[in-house]
Amino acid sequence: MKILVIGCGYVGLATGTCLAEAGNEVVCIDKNAEKIAGLQKGEMPINEPELKDLVVKNLAAGKLEFGTDIVDAQVVICAVGTPTKEDGQADLSDVFDVAKSVGEAVLGDYIFVMKSTVPVGTTLKCREFLKGNVVSNPEFLRQGAVIRDTMNPDRIVIGTENKEDAEVMKSLYAPFTDEKRPMVFTDVASAELSKYAANAFLSTKISFINEMADLCGATGANVKDVSKVMGLDSRIGPEFLRAGVGYGGGCLGKDNKSLVSQAQKVGINMGIIKAVELKNENQKNIVMEKLTEHFGNLAGYTICILGLSFKPKTDDLRDAPSMEAVKKLLAAGAKIKVYDPVVSLGKENVVKASSLYEAAKDADAVLVMTEWDEFLNIDFDQLKNEMKGDLLIDGRNMFDPALVKKAGLKYIGVGVS
Repeated sequence: MKILVIGCGYVGLATGTCLAEAGNEVVCIDKNAEKIAGLQKGEMPINEPELKDLVVKNLAAGKLEFGTDIVDAQVVICAVGTPTKEDGQADLSDVFDVAKSVGEAVLGDYIFVMKSTVPVGTTLKCREFLKGNVVSNPEFLRQGAVIRDTMNPDRIVIGTENKEDAEVMKSLYAPFTDEKRPMVFTDVASAELSKYAANAFLSTKISFINEMADLCGATGANVKDVSKVMGLDSRIGPEFLRAGVGYGGGCLGKDNKSLVSQAQKVGINMGIIKAVELKNENQKNIVMEKLTEHFGNLAGYTICILGLSFKPKTDDLRDAPSMEAVKKLLAAGAKIKVYDPVVSLGKENVVKASSLYEAAKDADAVLVMTEWDEFLNIDFDQLKNEMKGDLLIDGRNMFDPALVKKAGLKYIGVGVS
């Protein structure tokens, strides 16, 4: 099948690459000519496991191409971004620009597939600009695992208006589905809303366990034990029940704001989702609260931050809790040293170290903000020897407090002691 993917971000690049791997002829385009030039040479614009190898393989096989111009295809996939406006609404300008361009340029019969996360009604509105039929096919990818999630999805959701389009989509995704990985067919509106609903529920679990961590910290309970007990309940499950400094990235917060905005337009108050977002914003402040409680005025202190990306296995800094900490530490007059395995931070008054121990050298405190696997192997005795102070704030509850304290460090976690 001939596939055109518009947008070479996390979603578009993963989708196009995996569809090429499945045997289709895929052209991925983007308006960023510099990004396309790099992709044509096998250079990745994002850090994602397995992505580069699959791109290079399918480029060499002639099944995957990159460009800047729209070409004819049987299936056109829209995978451009929908960032948040100041009022919380999703900015759909790129989506509608894509639809208009496709309507003007693609000549044969085609299906226009909306993979971008869009409010209910957007996909059908795009039909005004198009000659082909429209389908909603939301993505449920996790950054750091986009290839694995594309090739081995929990489910594939198809929102369509007719059986013919459903059959085309069924054929397209057949290599990625089986009895354990079902394809779910719905109406277009339900498919659009399913993405928002899933992200809202996941963020709710995160904010819920962080609120429980507050109570644990105040009562002497251990949130790790509480979350373990909760997770063993088959009705709840263990995922997204890890207390920490809050969620970030380009999806959860953005989609929650859009969901609240969509609901307001039809007279629905999303009180739970609003509370989830408020809790998460407050959660990002806990490291500053703990530092201030320990040191008082932070001016002149050297703070080491380990981990910048909002989650491991990605280089994405969007809405990352670490960036909130950097902003507030600089405002407080602190000196900052950072280390992240993949992210560089070109920020004035922030020293980028080449290793975690170099970052910790002469630091008064160490903050762990991202749970990179590399940090699991920290030698706490060496860390203590490098530091000037002795405070470690474990913002992701990665470590055994007893091991940290054994090295002579003071340990502060989130809902643990």
